[in-house]
Amino acid sequence: MEKALILTNSIDGLYSFRKELIESLIKEGYEVTISAPLGSREHFFQNLRCNIIETSINRRGTNPVEDIKLFINYVRIIRKLKPKVVLSYTIKPNIYGGMASQITSIPYISNVTGLGSAVENNGFIQSLTLQLYRIGLKKSACVFFQNKSNMDFMYKQNISKYNHRLIPGSGVNLQHYEVMEYQPDSILHFLFIGRVMKDKGIDEYLDAAKYIKEKYPDTVFHILGSCEEEYSLKLKEMQEKNIVLYHGMQEDVREFHKISHCTIHPTYHEGMSNVLLESAACGRPIITTDVSGCREIVDDGLNGYLVEPGNSQDLIEKIEKFISLSFEEKKQMGLKGRIKVENGFDRQVVIDAYLEEITKLYERRINHEYGSI
Repeated sequence: MEKALILTNSIDGLYSFRKELIESLIKEGYEVTISAPLGSREHFFQNLRCNIIETSINRRGTNPVEDIKLFINYVRIIRKLKPKVVLSYTIKPNIYGGMASQITSIPYISNVTGLGSAVENNGFIQSLTLQLYRIGLKKSACVFFQNKSNMDFMYKQNISKYNHRLIPGSGVNLQHYEVMEYQPDSILHFLFIGRVMKDKGIDEYLDAAKYIKEKYPDTVFHILGSCEEEYSLKLKEMQEKNIVLYHGMQEDVREFHKISHCTIHPTYHEGMSNVLLESAACGRPIITTDVSGCREIVDDGLNGYLVEPGNSQDLIEKIEKFISLSFEEKKQMGLKGRIKVENGFDRQVVIDAYLEEITKLYERRINHEYGSI
């Protein structure tokens, strides 16, 4: 049985965005091993008979000792398993998993899920991260990018110039996220889904909620997701004032899409926003920032509105513009979003791309071993 090793910084993220790929690999006859920090979803993969190796990763840490330990750990795991292919996701698994795969001569496929602040903000950290990327992705059999802007940026930085491929983010499972009935809009429900942190645009969302709630009392601003400590007190105060409703982490966001009229996602940067893909698939209009990973999903004025990142006033104006629409206009805006993701963001497209690249690896190996016969 051929082995596939998956390196990622979140097993819960793996469940949300890549479980269908793993199921497909198992159907193809692969024994799948996952190296990741433990979360709430390892039981799902254990039930699929995946092997799980608990691996500590400080996603935002810059301690070189921790990163060296991660690299050494990846080398040990790969040497022990001897997988046919390594699949990696997110910055540190891509970089250090790539380096470890090179040293052990194992083919690997990387997925740049987003550049993040470490790359997008100029400075020493950006320069260091880009140099590490050049090393880690140098011999990747394929580097998947989730939006063209990220791919073009890395190309200009002389990273993965000849082995890259564009895919529609993680795609969306169109059977799991079905079109939902659009509820009467006598009370408008707005939805923020994501980690409560500055880079996700939570400040702008809270600014808008405060203004809109005062001017339009028949509105509700929901927040779903884990909260970083610096925002916990502010959320508590705003909830006590009935400005927002904070629901914490949720197992199934579809329950909130059922009552929602619009998803607001004022993020500063994305690879390809799964929040938006899932919202659109459910037939919900979108208000989001005009940045890579978001603008690809929204046709401004058709299935949602684009706003300037970091601009609370622009966000407020777009929310008011949405409020002024008739019920039927809001509903049709959501349905146009569903059509858009059906046409360009089906998760099966991503699965097929992975299986195709893995097949290419197999063909190269056969040609290498038997080409001279």
